[in-house]
Amino acid sequence: MCRTGGPPESSGTGGEGRMEAAFAALLEDSAEELYESAPCGYLSTLMDGTIAKINTTLLDWLGLERESVVGRMRFVDLLTVGGKLYHETHFAPLLRMQGELRGIALEVRTAKGGRLPVLVSSVIKHGGEGQPLLIRSTVFDASDRRAYEEELLRRRQDAERARAEAERAHAEAEEARRQAEADRERLADALAVLQRSLLPDSLPTLPGMETAVYYHTASPDRLGGDFYDLFPIDEGRWAFFLGDVCGKGPEAAALTSLTRYTLRAAAHHDPDPATALTTLNTVLHGRYTASGDPRYCTCIFGVLDPGTDGTTEVRLASGGHPPALVLRADGQAEFLPTPGGLLVGVLSTAPFTAAKATLSPGETILLYTDGLTEARTGTSRDHLFGEEALLAFAADQSPATPREVVTALTGLLEGFGDGLDDDTALLALGVPATDPSTRPATNHSR
Repeated sequence: MCRTGGPPESSGTGGEGRMEAAFAALLEDSAEELYESAPCGYLSTLMDGTIAKINTTLLDWLGLERESVVGRMRFVDLLTVGGKLYHETHFAPLLRMQGELRGIALEVRTAKGGRLPVLVSSVIKHGGEGQPLLIRSTVFDASDRRAYEEELLRRRQDAERARAEAERAHAEAEEARRQAEADRERLADALAVLQRSLLPDSLPTLPGMETAVYYHTASPDRLGGDFYDLFPIDEGRWAFFLGDVCGKGPEAAALTSLTRYTLRAAAHHDPDPATALTTLNTVLHGRYTASGDPRYCTCIFGVLDPGTDGTTEVRLASGGHPPALVLRADGQAEFLPTPGGLLVGVLSTAPFTAAKATLSPGETILLYTDGLTEARTGTSRDHLFGEEALLAFAADQSPATPREVVTALTGLLEGFGDGLDDDTALLALGVPATDPSTRPATNHSR
C-alpha cells in the first residue's frame, strides 16, 4: 500500500515487493510515449488548420506517414467530402465563436480509401494576451458507436414498417371481413339455387310401381354430396342411381353434377349397370385424378325391368357403395350383395359386377347413403348405427311399401338428433302388393 502523497511503504514480504516493483515499471511511461500511444488520436493544428503535430495512434488509423502529414496537410484534408463541408459551414465557425467543441461526429478518410467514423473534440489555445495560437483536438474511433446507431436506426425502421404493415393488414382484414359478409350472403343465395338443381324436384310416375325418396341435409349452409335420380331409358325400362361424392361444398356440387349427367348419358347409350359405372369411372378419373386432383364417389346404379307376371327384375352394380336392402313380402329383409365394386374415379380401370334380384308384389328395394349407417348413437355418441342394426330395423318393418319404409326411416333419422352429422339420402322402389295399376310417386322430403 502507498501513503497518500508519500513513497510506497516497504514490503513486509518478497511477494508484495515484486508486485510494487511491477506497478512502478508500468508507471514509468514518459509523457511523449503516453501521447503517441494513447487509445485516442491527438493532433494540433495552426489556426488555418495546418497540422503541426499528430500522434502515432491517429496516423495508424489513417494509414499515413508522419512526414506526409505534419506541415503538409490541413485538418480538413483528412476528412471526407461531407466532413469537409460540415467543417467549413459549422465546425470551424462554431469553434472560433465558442473556443471549444466536444463530441462532433465526422468521418475521416484512410490511405486505402476507407472511411472511419470519429468523434472530434477541439479547443483553441490562446496566448498571454488572449490571441488564438493553435487548435488542439482529440479524435475517438466511433466505429462501434456508428454500428450501434445504425442498428438502432434499422430496428426503428423495421418497427415502423412492421407497424405500418400491421395497420395495413388490419385495414385489409376489415375490408375482407365486410367483403366476406357480402360474399356469404350472395353465396347463400347461390347455394340454395344450386342445391335444388342437383336433385330432381320430384320422382316421375312409374307404371306398376311405387317410389319414395327422402333427403336429409346435415348443414343448411353447405352443399350436400349425396345424389339420386330415376328416369326412363325406353318404353318399358327405368334407370335409377344413388350415391355420395367425396367432400362438401361447391367442389362436391360440381362433382355431383358431372356424375348425374354422365350416368344419365351412359344409361341411354348402354343401360347395363356395370357399363354405366365403367363410363362414369373413366370420366371422373380423366377429369380429376389423372390431372392430380383426385375426386371420387360411391354409387349404386340399377335398371328396373317390369315383367308381364307382375314382378320386376332389378339389375344393379355398385361402386364402393353400401349394399341395397330388399324387404320381402314374407317379412324377411336381406342385403343384395354387389361384390367387386371399387370407389368410382380412383383408378383408371375398375371392375364392376352386376347383380340381379326380382321384386315380387309387396316387395321393396331400398338404397341409402352412409349417413344412415354411420349415424352416431348412444349417450356418448361413440357408436355407429351400422348395417346390422339397419337390417334388423328393416326386418321389423317388412313387408312395407316404399312410402312406409321411408316414413319409418325418417323417424329413425330424427331420433338420432345431433348424432346424424352427415347428409343422408333414401330411395325406395317397390311393387305394390295389390292393385298393380299406376300410383303416384312420393315427393322427397327435406
